[in-house]
Amino acid sequence: QVQLVESGGGLVQAGGSLRLSCAASGSIFSINAMGWYRQAPGEQRELVATITSGSGTTYKDTVKGRFTVSRDNAKNTVYLQMNSLKPEDTAVYYCNALCRTLPGSPWVRYWGQGTQVTVSS
Repeated sequence: QVQLVESGGGLVQAGGSLRLSCAASGSIFSINAMGWYRQAPGEQRELVATITSGSGTTYKDTVKGRFTVSRDNAKNTVYLQMNSLKPEDTAVYYCNALCRTLPGSPWVRYWGQGTQVTVSS
């Protein structure tokens, strides 16, 4: 099994910054893409940012220039640096990772438990 544990959420004023971390552990053979999603109350979960094993990145349009996704492959960890936060960034943030547990086994997407980010105006 694979576990993803997130940390770094909290309450911040508009214009502030937070850094989220997500560490993957367990029976991991390899990790492909990793990423961050978020879900606000009453809304669907949406993609925020992704990063491939080769460090290629994609971002939701509304966070471009403010958020930066990165990863440390040696630590199986993905990060999300969030700057210039806005009240509309308030949501539960979830990390995910596309993992193989054995050579040649299917890629499976695993999710973290979520961490709350609240931005006050």
